[in-house]
Order: sequence, then structure tokens, then C-alpha cells
Amino acid sequence: MHLPVNPQLTLPDLLVIKELLSQDEQENGHSNKDTIEMLKSLNETSDPDFDPTVFQLWETHLLREKLPRPIRQDLLEPYIRWAQDIVRFPTDVVVVTHLLLYLTTTIPSALWLFNHFSWIHGLLHWIVHVWYTGSYTLMKHQYIHMNGVLASRYHLVDLLFPYILDPFMGHTWNSYYYHHVKMHHVEGNGPRDLSSTMSYDRDSIADFARYVGRFFFLVSLELPWYFIRKGQYSTSFKTAFWEFSNFLAIALLFRYDAQATLCVFLLPLWTLRVGFMAGNWAQHAFVDPRDPSSDFKSSITLIDVASNRFCFNDGYHTSHHLHPRRHWREHPVALLRDQERYSDEQALVFQNVDYFMLTVNLLRKNYAHLAQCMVPIGAEQRAMSLEQREDLLRSRTRRFSGLHLEQNSGSKRR
Repeated sequence: MHLPVNPQLTLPDLLVIKELLSQDEQENGHSNKDTIEMLKSLNETSDPDFDPTVFQLWETHLLREKLPRPIRQDLLEPYIRWAQDIVRFPTDVVVVTHLLLYLTTTIPSALWLFNHFSWIHGLLHWIVHVWYTGSYTLMKHQYIHMNGVLASRYHLVDLLFPYILDPFMGHTWNSYYYHHVKMHHVEGNGPRDLSSTMSYDRDSIADFARYVGRFFFLVSLELPWYFIRKGQYSTSFKTAFWEFSNFLAIALLFRYDAQATLCVFLLPLWTLRVGFMAGNWAQHAFVDPRDPSSDFKSSITLIDVASNRFCFNDGYHTSHHLHPRRHWREHPVALLRDQERYSDEQALVFQNVDYFMLTVNLLRKNYAHLAQCMVPIGAEQRAMSLEQREDLLRSRTRRFSGLHLEQNSGSKRR
């Protein structure tokens, strides 16, 4: 009934998925305490099994096992110690890895394009940054929720690097913070959320096009107006100021060199804005009409490579909405620790599908595949046939009526 477990999952994801699937084969009363303790040990600096994230492609414990001793002792371990002195959390060596990557590739490539443009280089630059943007955006996601990612002694670097790197990755200055933290997490996919999915059939191509189009063309105006309606005039001004000052900077660069500006700034901006909405569509595609205000019933969890290995555990979206400031490495253990609540609330967990492919399968109305990807989180879901799982998923993708939206316009329930 289940798809095979992807061996490329991170170690925490492998522990979580094997724990959940093993429960599917065992009687009630199984305890997940041992797995929880194993997950905790990976995050505890005092534990012998502590495993910081250094690179996204390779697990650190595997590098320590397989690298030749001189490389491990003279390169890997000194780099880890040096980077841990820079980052805010000792698990987050990968943040320094990313910043070094962008410093040595993004900026030199962009400067070269503005001085020696070629279409081959320009399009390759854009394609590479489509790849970069997912990881950067979810690193920035941690940044905007935790007020930074670097140690306090590097506060100035922590403050400034987004203003330098954001436009290269398709972000406009501070817009992610105002839209995601100050609006989306306040409204929680409710009717007043500018990115709410509740007014749409989430398996409709036409509705998806309207959803993406609204954000793409109108968000620059709708977001400041949202804060005006809330009486937050200062926030509205700052939102508009940063958005349109970024657009002005791009316009001036376009007059200087249109081709380079297109490849370095405009194509990443347009791509990211479509990507934002394709991702949010999947993250909030399944909303229980009986209780749409529940974070358990309006968001999902993905245990997959793209979301969690490369994007800072972005697959644990329910856990994130429950506690927006939870550190990204804590999500797997939080899922198992709160598994009984996930089960009681009929939360949805999937494996072997990322947000993009979940959206694609929804728009194809391929509920059979999505039902196969479901990981039963409790006894009730484990007892379901594939057809019953399909029906459950289908029932949570229907648009809400105007009256239903009005009745559920209050605060979120956690």
C-alpha cells in the first residue's frame, strides 16, 4: 500500500518515517520514545551523537565515517568549529556554507554579466539561481522567524546580508517578512489571509491560475492595503517603501543594462513569485471543512528529500504553524512527540512527494497517487483503504462558500 522509503532522506526523516510505518504493522501500545531520544541526541551538543548540518547533499556523520582522516581532521572539523563560532545555533553550520556559496558564485557571476553579458551565461545564471532559491528562501524563512541566523557578535553581517542577496534570489527587500510573518501567520490561511486557499478548488487548474495571478500582479498593492485595513499604518508604509524601492533599483539597473538585469533580477523575481504560490497552494491544499481553523487540519507534513534535505525541513509545515519560532532541526522530534494530537486531529502526513509535485498531482486530480503517498498517523487512518484515503483527500480540497468563510474568519485554533 505504501511507496518505498526513499534512502536519500535525511537521517531524522528516515527515523521518523520508519517509526511511523513500523506502527502501521504493530499492535496499539507501541512506544516511540526510543526514536524520540535518538532524534534529540542528534541536536544536543553534549551528546556523542550530535550531528550538525554542514552540507545539504551529505550527512555529517557519513562524511566523518568516509572521508580520509587527513581531510576530516585538517579540513572538515576545523571548518565546523570555525562556522559554529559564527552561527547562532551549533547545528547550523550549513548557513555559513550557503553564505560562502553565494559570495563566491552569485555575486561574481552577476558582476561578470553586467560587464561581459552573453545569453548563454545569463540563462545559466538564472537556471542555477532557480536551484539556489529554494534553499536560500527557507534559510531566510528561519531568519525572519528567529530575527537572524548568526551569532550576536556578527549582528551587522546578519542585518545586512539579506539586503545584498535577496534581490539576486528573487526577493524584494523585507517583503517576505511582512507577507509571511506579519500577515500569513497572523491569519493562518483564514479568509483574511491574502494567500488563503479557502476560496479555491485546490484541484482546479483555472482556480490555481487565478490564485497565482492574483499574487503575481496584485500583492505589491494588496499587502500595504491589508495593513491599512488593520490600522497598522506604519507597517503599511514600510511594506510599500521596501517593495517599491526595490522595484526602483531594478528599474534603474534595467536602464543601465536591460539584458543583465533581466537574467540577474527579473527572471528570479518572476520565478520566485510563481514558486511561492505553487508551494503555498500545496501547503494549505487540504483544509477540513468541519474545522478549518485548526492548524492540524489546514496544513500538512511532507517527509521528502526536496523539502527537508534541501530546504531546512520545510516539509514539517504543520509543526511550523503550531510553533512558528521552532528551530528547523526540532520539527522531526516535535512530530513524534505530538503524534497523539496529530492522530486525534486527523492531520495529514505524506512521503515521497514534494510541494511542487503535490500541486501537479492535485491539478491532475491524481488522488490515487496522493493516497499512496499518505503515511497513516493513527489507528483511524491505518484502517482506511486506499479508496477511503482518496475520498478523505478529495473532501478537503473543495472551496468554501462565502457564508462558510465569514463564519470561519476568526483566529486560528492550535
